[in-house]
Amino acid sequence: MFQDVFSNSLASLPLTNNGKTRAITAENPKGERGQGGKASSNLGPSRKGSPCLRDVKPGETVTLCEIDGPGVIQHIWMTVTDRTEENYFVLRDLVLRMYWDDEDQPSVEAPLGDFFCNGFGRGCTINSVPIAVNPTRGFNSYFPMPFHKKAVITVENQHEAPIPALFYQIDYCLYDSLPDNTAYFHAKWNRQKITNLAEDYVIIDGIKGKGQYIGTYIGLATLERYWWGEGEVKFYMDGDKDYPTICGTGMEDYFGGAWSFATQENGKTVENTYCTPYMGYPYYSKADDTVHFPFHNDDVPPMRGFYRWHIPDPIRFEEELKVTIQQIGVYKNGLFERQDDVCSVAYWYQTEPHQAFSPIASAKDRWPR
Repeated sequence: MFQDVFSNSLASLPLTNNGKTRAITAENPKGERGQGGKASSNLGPSRKGSPCLRDVKPGETVTLCEIDGPGVIQHIWMTVTDRTEENYFVLRDLVLRMYWDDEDQPSVEAPLGDFFCNGFGRGCTINSVPIAVNPTRGFNSYFPMPFHKKAVITVENQHEAPIPALFYQIDYCLYDSLPDNTAYFHAKWNRQKITNLAEDYVIIDGIKGKGQYIGTYIGLATLERYWWGEGEVKFYMDGDKDYPTICGTGMEDYFGGAWSFATQENGKTVENTYCTPYMGYPYYSKADDTVHFPFHNDDVPPMRGFYRWHIPDPIRFEEELKVTIQQIGVYKNGLFERQDDVCSVAYWYQTEPHQAFSPIASAKDRWPR
């Protein structure tokens, strides 16, 4: 039975278990049986009367779900209105938080867009196993999120204007119990506007407990010339001090690419974006967003977004974990230390309790360069 809780796949679909499937939306905020779609509209009763949360005010925190367990959140779908000029940073100004089993510190804290691998306040398509972002800004998460007692998910509006509409659906399954070795889902955002010379950027530090690291999103705004992707990703675990147990061979290698992601077309170097099930380089831009920026500029620091999921190859740790990446470039005279604008989201599972996160940067300090 315990194996069936987490073994949803094409091969396991014929197998039944005792789970009870539920879904929470704005129309059924408690996921109750027989209570979906009751709100009335101008079309009459039960005709799409309350499909979203409306007019989420500046400074307001809305609770998307509060679920009594044991259970597992299996899928989250969300989207948000951001088609007005005053809302051009809304994906960075909304903060997504998740709490498990009555904890008072979040286990997940990240800007809404960045959690779904859409950094810089921009939307882009993501086609991967745990995260899918479909046109236009249809955010989906398939990370299993187990909880023994309670699951709470909130969104805080730190934007200067109200959010006209926040749509969501949270699909989950309730069980009699979960395996004793079930770990909890965690994710944390970080940013360094200008990295320090010869000092590795910290993707995550202070993980204490037993678990497995399962993914990285990085948003990179390059502030210097020449190739930027020689920095190695390092995993310090279980007592590592000066040197890590796992050290990669370069940024483009960690994200599954090679040779600068580049091809030559008509004498010009072209970077190739891509999405695959477990790794991708889905976003590249060196221009302002023409929809939201009235003073459009085609000469801004190039922005790149990457994801890497350690699903077939999780990084397992017994007591602690720290993950970093170097900012190293190369040009005709060889390697050099770079300073760039880097942000990230780390994703992992671990036993509770977890170390409290440092406060997330203010909305203004999260804005893209």
